[in-house]
Amino acid sequence: MSSRLTSAAALAVTACLALVAAQPREVQAAAPPGTSCSAFPADNVWNTDISTLPVNSHSAAWLASTGATGGTLLHPDFGGPPYGIPFNVVDSTHPTASFNFLYWQESDPTVPTQQPQGPYPYGSDLAVEGPTDSHLLTINKDTCALYEVAGTDYNGARTGWSGAIFNLGSNALRPDTWTSADAAGLPIFPGLVRLDEVQAGSINHAIRFTVQQSDKSHLWPARHDAGAANNSNLTPMGARFRLRSSFDISSFNAQTQVVLTAMKHYGLIAADNGSNWFFQGTMDSGWNSEPYATMVAQLKTIPASAFEAVDESSLMVDQSSGQALQPSRCTGMAAQATPGAPQPAGTAIQVTATASGCAKPRYEVWLHSPNGTWSLVQPYSFSATFNWSAAAQVPGTYRFSVWARDSTSPGSGGTAPNTYDSFSAFDYTLTATTCTGMSASAAPATSAAIGTQVNVTAAASGCANPRYAFYLLPPGGTWSLAQPYSTNPTFTWNTAGKAAGSYRFSVWARDTSSSSSYDAFSAFQYSLA
Repeated sequence: MSSRLTSAAALAVTACLALVAAQPREVQAAAPPGTSCSAFPADNVWNTDISTLPVNSHSAAWLASTGATGGTLLHPDFGGPPYGIPFNVVDSTHPTASFNFLYWQESDPTVPTQQPQGPYPYGSDLAVEGPTDSHLLTINKDTCALYEVAGTDYNGARTGWSGAIFNLGSNALRPDTWTSADAAGLPIFPGLVRLDEVQAGSINHAIRFTVQQSDKSHLWPARHDAGAANNSNLTPMGARFRLRSSFDISSFNAQTQVVLTAMKHYGLIAADNGSNWFFQGTMDSGWNSEPYATMVAQLKTIPASAFEAVDESSLMVDQSSGQALQPSRCTGMAAQATPGAPQPAGTAIQVTATASGCAKPRYEVWLHSPNGTWSLVQPYSFSATFNWSAAAQVPGTYRFSVWARDSTSPGSGGTAPNTYDSFSAFDYTLTATTCTGMSASAAPATSAAIGTQVNVTAAASGCANPRYAFYLLPPGGTWSLAQPYSTNPTFTWNTAGKAAGSYRFSVWARDTSSSSSYDAFSAFQYSLA
């Protein structure tokens, strides 16, 4: 029998909502409530993550034509009755009837001449959207068939503008140039924001929205257009937009973040002519209660300028199918460091990563230091190696976490924007070493005439990465630092203008990993005359 889904308990699943930022993307869109039907297959274009797709070359023009650059804000076009689009769930025993459709040539089922078409679920128990579109959306839970009628009129003869029947388990599209209950020739139901999805903490499908003016063309997966002019600066039916990844959603409540996260990953599809940037959801009294009323209010503050159009043509498998090529995922990952640990701090160390199962892996390297903090040391790139700077090393045990993500993948783990398909982690220990010996000499040796350039050269032993500091004591004076610690073993002394007499050099050495003021030193006298 029928179930009019126009109200629902407003129970927030807070624990789930707290995880929205880290939700996996490779998931099936939620089943319609009251059914075990899928909302189209998981690889359907409605259910495909588009967060990594390139920006469409027409993006700026389409945004301008929809008022996005003029301060237009999003508008959630749903709420408690009478706002929003209701949907109905019936079983195969529910009464049916045929409709007389205005656009009968493009309505289901196909007929050779204008005549009543059907059967469609019918009855006064079924909720119909209010004027003017009067959409009637019904799902048969036994057959998983979706029936959608536009311009439904129950007064007198059963009439409508058009009718479309979809198999929720199929990727089949309508014949090209055919309308549906939407101008784009697409189904309406899979693009609605639903209360049950927000409560569950994720919306895993694109969202339907409208534009005031559209081009007289359509893009896959749309099958129909309703534009008034051939103008490529106007948005075509089927155009897909996404919320930019850089748009900060952290200040919004958890329910708003669910919707905005979906807009970043699945985006919006231009499906009909109407008010600019109005996006649709179900009619449900639950939207009027908290925290959903706040969600609706917050969504009205989002600027349309925060969106960009994407080019999803690369996803198309077949023009007549809604199936979309899915992102490649890195299924395995291995990483290692050369040379193997342990090594003295200051050693030249290279980390090499190898991902498997993906055609175009990119790598990101994270490092956990002995002081307990993680840092991103190499952001995502196609480079499979990371060279660890010796200057950044201090003794202790570090942990590397090397992430891999295919260039087409949004990642299934981590927290956006730092996500991964697969990762490999390992510990690496650096040890402290000390310089055990030290020698220093001058050229010219022992003495020189004033004005001579004197080179003092040091050589430490017992340490892999020595650094040197040079101190000088003039006749009757005090010690001064002539050259601070560096890897340069030579100090060039310009003696021009110096006083005659006996000077003393003290050259200090310590390994990069050493915390001592010096490990070893060498001192000698030098005379100027």
